[in-house]
Amino acid sequence: MTPELTALTLAALLQVAQFGIYSVSAQRQVGTRYAASSRDTPRQLTGIAGRAQRAMTNHFEGLILFTIAVFVVTFADKGNAVTSGCALLYLVARVLYIPAYLFGWTPWRSLIWAVGFAATTAMLIAALL
Repeated sequence: MTPELTALTLAALLQVAQFGIYSVSAQRQVGTRYAASSRDTPRQLTGIAGRAQRAMTNHFEGLILFTIAVFVVTFADKGNAVTSGCALLYLVARVLYIPAYLFGWTPWRSLIWAVGFAATTAMLIAALL
């Protein structure tokens, strides 16, 4: 497996972990009965649960673009030290983004996000060169 595909696999597993953090924190906030219900009446999550939900959603959004970058690099056979470094940088940024969002590390959360986004963008550009 290429380093880029390995990073993508680990990023997907990170998303699974984020879902777990979100699910546990949300259930603690709304209770088991509501969590198991049809949720016809939506509830606004706040605090850690709300931040966990937003961090998870943000990773879903970033993961789409990162997946495209990894697939383009892989299928175009453009993988090199730059693309594998960018993939690792993306993964590290996403790992750091979780506590940054959960604990409100400002402005670090935005800077960490920007690093991951820049790494993904660099992979896409590298695939074109």
